[in-house]
Amino acid sequence: MGGAVKREKRYRAHQGFGDYHGGVTGAHTYFYADEAKCDQHMETFLHCIDASSGSSDDGFSAIKLTALARPQFLVRFSEVLVKWRRFFHQMAAEQGQAGWAVLDTKLELEKLQEALANFGIASKAESQQWFTGTRSTVDLLDWNSLFDSRIKLSRPLLIPNRKTGQLEPLLSHFSEEEELQMKRVLQRMDILAKRAMEKGVRLMVDAEQSYFQPAISHLTVETQRRFNKSQPIIYNTYQCYLKEAYNNVTGDVERSRREGWHFGTKLVRGAYMEQERERAAQMGYEDPINPTYEKTNEMYHRCLDYILEEIKHSRKASVMVASHNEDTVKFTLRRMMELGIHPSDKKVCFGQLLGMCDQITFPLGQAGFPVYKYVPYGPVNEVLPYLSRRAQENRGFMQRANRERDLLWKEVKRRLLTGNLFSH
Repeated sequence: MGGAVKREKRYRAHQGFGDYHGGVTGAHTYFYADEAKCDQHMETFLHCIDASSGSSDDGFSAIKLTALARPQFLVRFSEVLVKWRRFFHQMAAEQGQAGWAVLDTKLELEKLQEALANFGIASKAESQQWFTGTRSTVDLLDWNSLFDSRIKLSRPLLIPNRKTGQLEPLLSHFSEEEELQMKRVLQRMDILAKRAMEKGVRLMVDAEQSYFQPAISHLTVETQRRFNKSQPIIYNTYQCYLKEAYNNVTGDVERSRREGWHFGTKLVRGAYMEQERERAAQMGYEDPINPTYEKTNEMYHRCLDYILEEIKHSRKASVMVASHNEDTVKFTLRRMMELGIHPSDKKVCFGQLLGMCDQITFPLGQAGFPVYKYVPYGPVNEVLPYLSRRAQENRGFMQRANRERDLLWKEVKRRLLTGNLFSH
């Protein structure tokens, strides 16, 4: 079976998938009931923003788009986005650029126009109107802009069907109801972003399963374009256990450069590894997760280093290093020093879960670095599995807990010996 067909399967619903996330304990799960329930979730998020505003001057509040939209809509929209990008990479392969990094892949405009004409998608005169200006090449960001401006085009976007070779509208399976759902979720995000801006709170959009993520990231970037013009209010989340993480980060950074808005991001390793691998095996598509923990660490540091370089050169990027990994924290501190990024710049902050890795959190705060505790809350039967899973997925957590205990006991003994038990 061809790789492209296997990738298509990733964005299809299967027998075990409905409007819920089966088998997920690594992150909070939202069950879709109806649009009214989505509005209720939005109200809860508004209360969270208000609470964050009242607790600190530069707080964060996290939201999940599966709480604001029907999950099957996110799967369908992700499928559309991936098909459009894959068509670009198909034509790139025909120009000898298979497997190139996203920012290095550039189609020669004349060859692209010939290919579109040969497919019967657009005449040369039509495609000239698509790509205005003096450019001689088209990259993925240019290509994606066609999708974003599709309502301005003279006819629907067409792509060849991978199985039949026949042309079909890109949005052939995207119903009017799903168009309405897109408008509703953007409206909810708009309300949340306006409240966050009003309250001085930054809004993090959490990453979710890879078959939702193209839609989630697309909707988040659309919100960033509107609200991050003068400062980073909206933060997108990138999961570095995904093989595509670096291309996703570099592509969105480049878009922020071209359009002049502030790039805000939270970097995580990822929370859905077992479910992702199980689903890939069941449905017969390539595992989207890096093969080893070490590869994920490499990906995390590669993405982080790219963003730190962007901070140094443009000052229009900000990152939350959301990690319990001491090596990652040390890597960040070293690169900040080498690049001349000072903690007082508030371009780099750190985040750990409440109750985990205090031996990392407190020294960072005492040294003047912006550091945050992520506070999950809700019914006990939902929060405890989440925290249990976080402990399991943070490799070496028990060793770190033992180390934290030893450090605490060492400090208690020091204070006893000096007679300063209840002072610093």
